[in-house]
Amino acid sequence: MRKDIHPNYQECSVKCACGNEFVIRSIKEKMTIDICNECHPFFTGSERRVDAAGRIDKFKKKYNL
Repeated sequence: MRKDIHPNYQECSVKCACGNEFVIRSIKEKMTIDICNECHPFFTGSERRVDAAGRIDKFKKKYNL
Protein backbone atom coordinates (compact mmCIF):
# COMPACT_ATOMS: atom_id res chain seq x y z
CA MET A 1 0.00 0.00 0.00
CA ARG A 2 1.17 3.51 -0.72
CA LYS A 3 2.02 5.73 2.20
CA ASP A 4 0.50 9.16 2.94
CA ILE A 5 -2.55 8.79 0.66
CA HIS A 6 -5.19 8.28 3.35
CA PRO A 7 -7.05 11.25 4.87
CA ASN A 8 -6.41 12.27 8.44
CA TYR A 9 -9.54 11.19 10.35
CA GLN A 10 -10.29 13.00 13.58
CA GLU A 11 -13.20 13.54 15.92
CA CYS A 12 -15.75 15.93 14.45
CA SER A 13 -18.29 17.91 16.45
CA VAL A 14 -21.63 18.06 14.60
CA LYS A 15 -24.29 20.61 15.53
CA CYS A 16 -27.82 20.49 14.13
CA ALA A 17 -30.13 23.48 13.66
CA CYS A 18 -32.48 21.95 16.29
CA GLY A 19 -29.70 22.17 18.90
CA ASN A 20 -28.70 18.51 18.96
CA GLU A 21 -24.94 17.94 19.14
CA PHE A 22 -22.98 14.72 18.63
CA VAL A 23 -19.48 13.55 17.77
CA ILE A 24 -18.45 11.51 14.73
CA ARG A 25 -15.18 10.82 12.94
CA SER A 26 -14.46 12.83 9.80
CA ILE A 27 -11.74 14.77 8.04
CA LYS A 28 -13.28 18.03 9.30
CA GLU A 29 -13.20 19.41 12.86
CA LYS A 30 -16.71 20.93 12.94
CA MET A 31 -19.91 20.54 10.93
CA THR A 32 -23.29 22.24 11.01
CA ILE A 33 -26.31 20.48 9.55
CA ASP A 34 -29.94 21.46 8.96
CA ILE A 35 -31.65 18.25 10.01
CA CYS A 36 -30.67 15.20 12.08
CA ASN A 37 -32.27 12.02 13.39
CA GLU A 38 -33.68 13.89 16.41
CA CYS A 39 -35.70 16.37 14.33
CA HIS A 40 -36.37 14.52 11.03
CA PRO A 41 -40.09 13.67 10.63
CA PHE A 42 -39.38 10.06 9.63
CA PHE A 43 -37.50 9.31 12.86
CA THR A 44 -39.72 11.37 15.19
CA GLY A 45 -42.97 9.75 14.03
CA SER A 46 -44.55 13.01 12.87
CA GLU A 47 -44.52 11.92 9.22
CA ARG A 48 -47.90 12.31 7.51
CA ARG A 49 -49.14 11.08 4.18
CA VAL A 50 -50.59 13.81 2.02
CA ASP A 51 -53.63 12.74 -0.01
CA ALA A 52 -53.74 15.36 -2.77
CA ALA A 53 -57.10 15.38 -4.55
CA GLY A 54 -58.08 11.92 -3.27
CA ARG A 55 -55.38 10.00 -5.13
CA ILE A 56 -55.36 7.18 -2.61
CA ASP A 57 -59.14 6.84 -2.80
CA LYS A 58 -59.01 6.85 -6.62
CA PHE A 59 -56.41 4.08 -6.57
CA LYS A 60 -58.43 1.94 -4.16
CA LYS A 61 -61.61 2.46 -6.20
CA LYS A 62 -59.85 1.64 -9.48
CA TYR A 63 -58.48 -1.67 -8.22
CA ASN A 64 -61.41 -2.52 -5.89
CA LEU A 65 -59.28 -2.53 -2.74
